[in-house]
Amino acid sequence: MMIQLPLVANFSIRDSGLRFHYVAAGERGKPLMLLLHGFPEFWYSWRHQLREFKSEYRVVALDLRGYGETDAPSHKENYKLDCLITDIKDILESLGYNKCVLIGHDWGGMIAWLVAICYPEMVTKLIVVNFPHPSVFTEYILRHPSQLIKSGYYFFFQMPWFPEFMFTVNDFKVLKSLFTSQATGIGRKGCRLTAEDIEAYLYVFSQPGALTGPINHYRSIFSCLPLQHHEVIMPTLLLWGERDAFMEVEMAEITRIYVKNHFRLTILSEASHWLQQDQPDIVNKLIWTFLKEETTRKRE
Repeated sequence: MMIQLPLVANFSIRDSGLRFHYVAAGERGKPLMLLLHGFPEFWYSWRHQLREFKSEYRVVALDLRGYGETDAPSHKENYKLDCLITDIKDILESLGYNKCVLIGHDWGGMIAWLVAICYPEMVTKLIVVNFPHPSVFTEYILRHPSQLIKSGYYFFFQMPWFPEFMFTVNDFKVLKSLFTSQATGIGRKGCRLTAEDIEAYLYVFSQPGALTGPINHYRSIFSCLPLQHHEVIMPTLLLWGERDAFMEVEMAEITRIYVKNHFRLTILSEASHWLQQDQPDIVNKLIWTFLKEETTRKRE
């Protein structure tokens, strides 16, 4: 199956030997916008942004380590957070850039926060969709049982093989329901996934072993939390769908204390966890506004 989009797919080779797949739009030489997807997704979750921002940016949407057409090491130790952070640094350099606008959603948002903390010189502006600062997440989850319950899948994924099996049952019913059910999916007022969109996800995650790499990310999440360093020093935009079934919105406002620069938070009341797909026009407009603001603006 081919996903028909007016974009060009490329491959990047890291020094470690891992092959990373990405889809790019926009001319080479324009400022880089790097897009990091969440779980269970792949580059395709950024299709609306690839089209939107190619006029002024070289827009690159990755398949993260273990996802889609990117290589998937077999051992869970290869998915520690420090490996995932280094991946982004190496990919940036392999693309011929030393800095970028970094955008991450969900798990990709976690990685984006960590890259911004560890390699601030590489991130001109940070945009995160539906994921709080990692320190907020770890502190909040310990104090709020309701969030602990919503994050229960983090602990379920620690089991070997069974989580992968559960996703495949009944023709990947769990995967489809994440995006389409009333409880967790895109709502009636959102831009619902088409049959072709669902087929794209099913095609990627039905490949042999395609779920193990993504779930291995969670099996290694406790490798570097809590953080030793916390502060984010570049202008930051946090976008949040208030109907997120997995993340409580209270974490969004608390995130402000860790950003030592201009911080803008926008909460969309009718939007789901899958925000950039749910409300692409609004999200794109908010990103444009943030990108065009003065980078030297004082924190509000």
